[in-house]
Amino acid sequence: MPTTNTRFRHAAALLGALTSITLSHAADTETSPAKNAASTDYVAGQQAVEAKQWKAAVDAFTRATLQDPKNADAWNMLGYSSRWAGDYKAAFAAYERALALDPHHRGAHSYRGAAYVRTNDLAKARAELATLDGLCGKDCEEYKLLARAIAEYKPQ
Repeated sequence: MPTTNTRFRHAAALLGALTSITLSHAADTETSPAKNAASTDYVAGQQAVEAKQWKAAVDAFTRATLQDPKNADAWNMLGYSSRWAGDYKAAFAAYERALALDPHHRGAHSYRGAAYVRTNDLAKARAELATLDGLCGKDCEEYKLLARAIAEYKPQ
């Protein structure tokens, strides 16, 4: 029978693996990873997202968009953080800006679709899913995440 210490190590390893899976979703959607890694505010925003500190993430990504207004990734993550903070109006505005800069930004389409699901607009969520299907097919992570959110939809 495993000791408490062994069980703790196994639980910590599992938690670490799950955390890295969750974080990889945002990293997979970046279109400018080197530029983002060089931005102190973008990195701070990512760290705040990892810690689920949504206000801090919104603040950091807001600063990142002010420093680099053409960074679609920063606008996407500002939308993501705003959505989790419960500010859907700001989230949709940020996703719009991200997609104006990069109409093929898979993360922005996926996250905007998830916001549509959360605001009970399945028609628009399905339109985002169709867009993702055209951009990357049904096997890309962004498509799968949005398809799962739509499938698990329960009216609020």
